[in-house]
Amino acid sequence: MSSDVHDINIIQAEEVPDSTSKTQSRPSKLTKLILWAATLGIFALGLGVRLYDLTDEPLDFHSTRQLRSAIIARGMYYDMLPDADPELKKLAISHWFSTGQYEPSFLENIVARTYILIGSEQVWIARIYNSLFWIIGGIALFALARHMMGNIPNDNKKVSLSLSWITALVVLSYYMLNPFGVQASRSFQPDPGMVMWILLSLYTLYRWSDKGDWKWAILTGILAGVAVLTKAVAAYIIGGAAAALVIYTLGIRQPVKSEEISQKNSFLSAVKRIVLNPQVWVMAILMIVPVMIYYLSRGERSAEFFNSWTVSLSHLLLKPDTYARWLRLVESLMGLAVLLLALIGVLIARSKNRALLLGLWIGYLIYGLFLPYQMYTHNYYHLQLIPIIALSLVSIVELVVERLSHQHKIWQALAVGVSIIVIGYTSWLAIFPQYVEDNRHERAYWAEIGELLPSDGKILALTQDYGYRLMYYGWRKVNIWPPRGEIKLAKLRGSEKEFDEYFSKRIEGKNYFLITSFNQFNDQPVLKETLNDRYPIYAEAPGYLIFDLTQPYDSLSP
Repeated sequence: MSSDVHDINIIQAEEVPDSTSKTQSRPSKLTKLILWAATLGIFALGLGVRLYDLTDEPLDFHSTRQLRSAIIARGMYYDMLPDADPELKKLAISHWFSTGQYEPSFLENIVARTYILIGSEQVWIARIYNSLFWIIGGIALFALARHMMGNIPNDNKKVSLSLSWITALVVLSYYMLNPFGVQASRSFQPDPGMVMWILLSLYTLYRWSDKGDWKWAILTGILAGVAVLTKAVAAYIIGGAAAALVIYTLGIRQPVKSEEISQKNSFLSAVKRIVLNPQVWVMAILMIVPVMIYYLSRGERSAEFFNSWTVSLSHLLLKPDTYARWLRLVESLMGLAVLLLALIGVLIARSKNRALLLGLWIGYLIYGLFLPYQMYTHNYYHLQLIPIIALSLVSIVELVVERLSHQHKIWQALAVGVSIIVIGYTSWLAIFPQYVEDNRHERAYWAEIGELLPSDGKILALTQDYGYRLMYYGWRKVNIWPPRGEIKLAKLRGSEKEFDEYFSKRIEGKNYFLITSFNQFNDQPVLKETLNDRYPIYAEAPGYLIFDLTQPYDSLSP
């Protein structure tokens, strides 16, 4: 197959004189104008729904994760601010370092530098950056879908420019307007940026498979390396796709020479071509080495993360309920019908596209096996599934669009009308959480609690977001009593502790016990009974309760 097949196949085809060829013609200027307007409209709508309610507090989606990033960005900001108040600077930096380091803080650093440029700390800046990252990823997805449409083994079959464009546009619409994707991609965390880098690297990887030249190999390695540095879990998706396309390009697609007639010789020859190809090694090195350097520099923290989230929870892989809950979560985020259509799309895809899609899906499944607990508890761990599903829908959408192209204009107009209704409804679902929820009052509320907290001793707290709300808005750091989720996780890890012994250890050296999460408090009846029976209330008001740990009731008895 010619390396330039994608160029010769993307043509307009309006008339079909026989069964093996289509008249090649260019779309009219009006058709081009409509296609461009529709494409720009989807991008504008995708950006608009993400920037809706822009300045609300970052509590709308996984507030713990967003506030952690906000605290890091603020610490960096005060560290760079030349005329910062010394006490606030010291406090902000100490809060920053207390959050721990999971991955390089690229986004937080960019946001902090933007604070410097605009002269103030405005946390909603992160929403703009991540929304733009998602848009850039959409551009790469759109281009990749177009190239996937041009990859046709039979040169006698031509794909029209309009068909490839409309197909890619439908795929793009799913990527841009999936309600879960909108919520997750505007949140202050590294995942939207990771998806952007994944899509850029997939595009260059696909072009490398077409062209086989050094430019695309180097670009793929660099972009993949940045994706994995942004968040390490990108390695599963990119690694699966890269392995699949390398095997297809250098192993399956290569013609068999006459001396390689036997299946064994053909297999060994394919392995040899892959192993000895310098471009494959360059891509792998550029992707892996920077990541290895970073995580090896983290020392025991990387091993601790692996042991904590993979090894200690590996027994979940033997429980059928793990996979049932995983599937239920994915179904709730993506829709069962779309998920099934995507899987069918993999089966009917052209050979090269099927290789890419199988690599993506296998990479996603391996990723889930390494992090089984997060697969059914953390919805944002499935954000990269949105572009995987979108690309898997290319073959299905192509069939539908091609079939509609032969229908009467009335039915085509009806299809367009239905599409507009679906886009409008999906967009409304995407912004509905922001429409009904306003968190602007939270800043003043937590700032007030921070001011009212006693400052003459250490505080143990059962509070929202592992204390990050109090830390970010109230500038107060407290020691955390584990919420019910952490207690359940300890049971899964086999590290559950006896209450009295654990309680005595946790309150050692603490002066006060703060309660702001009353749902959590009511869900831990033993803790509630212990505090009410043994310790007096230091202060109480709507929204918080403080027990005095320094004056237990038995010490007050005559």
